[in-house]
Amino acid sequence: MSTQMLSPWLGRPLAELLRQRGHAWLLQGPSGIGQYELALALASAWLCEQPTDEGTACGHCASCHAIEVRTHADLCVLMPEVSMQELGWPLDEKAQSDIDDKKRKASREIRVEAMRDAVGFAQRTSARGRGKVVLVYPAERMNTITANALLKTLEEPVGDVRFVLASEAAWQLLPTIRSRCLGFTLPWPETAEAEAWLAAQGVPAADAAALLRAAGGRPSDALKLARSGQSPKAWSLLPKAMTRGDVGALADHAPAQAVGALQKLCHDLMAVGNGAEPRFFDAADLPAVPSRLALARWSKSLASAARTAEHPFNAGLMLEALVSEARTTLNSAARRT
Repeated sequence: MSTQMLSPWLGRPLAELLRQRGHAWLLQGPSGIGQYELALALASAWLCEQPTDEGTACGHCASCHAIEVRTHADLCVLMPEVSMQELGWPLDEKAQSDIDDKKRKASREIRVEAMRDAVGFAQRTSARGRGKVVLVYPAERMNTITANALLKTLEEPVGDVRFVLASEAAWQLLPTIRSRCLGFTLPWPETAEAEAWLAAQGVPAADAAALLRAAGGRPSDALKLARSGQSPKAWSLLPKAMTRGDVGALADHAPAQAVGALQKLCHDLMAVGNGAEPRFFDAADLPAVPSRLALARWSKSLASAARTAEHPFNAGLMLEALVSEARTTLNSAARRT
């Protein structure tokens, strides 16, 4: 990946990373600001056959092309199978066959079998002579068994192999994994920089600021909202729609998306209740703030719902229950004494 393809706020972090030495990096930060993008750019730079004077990938050599078409022999990408599919990385033949034959669903965790293959990869000789790279994303999707399979190789890397782990929840990683990596926290993009990038991706300038707010300042998440058809106007009306118990306001949301939207609303009401500024909604769009106890109960209930939202027993009933609970909580503010 060349620097021209990087989001603008990642150029400086990439340059900083390339000036340092180490065999294992942990790139961390919240979702939607580019951990995977930066990890791939770093791996591309390490493997590039004609790096620029700054050490970044040239974008046109055979190595860069092999990464672009997902066939580089010296790059091992470890992801949950659902992420591999979303980002265009091929699954191994057996895994693809099992999924195609409906023997199992694509995994949402990094499978231990894939990690064992990666350990074997790390022990082989480089095919192109520029060393080897193992990229793990999202690293928090390793379970304990998978993480322990990686640990020994991190402790005693064989030959010229480097690791880059990218995570949106680094605190969930084993302490032993974190301690064996050099940590790097991605900086938040400036608002103007993020809005300009969204406009360059085709998001109407009038919508960029509202979508960026709805995404909590995360540009990539804001772009996903735009591409999913999220209306800034509908987002601004959501709090009062929930106060009325209007299920239709979330009708086009999958359960996981609905839970996420309600968690953002709950967060902002908690913030306002404690004298802080809201993050996801404009203050003028928020209803009266319920009691701290009511918000704490709601927050706990939403966290519980989030654990089953990907596979709800009945999506329609779940949405109705979520909206009913939101209505009850939000209207409790009117009954406060």
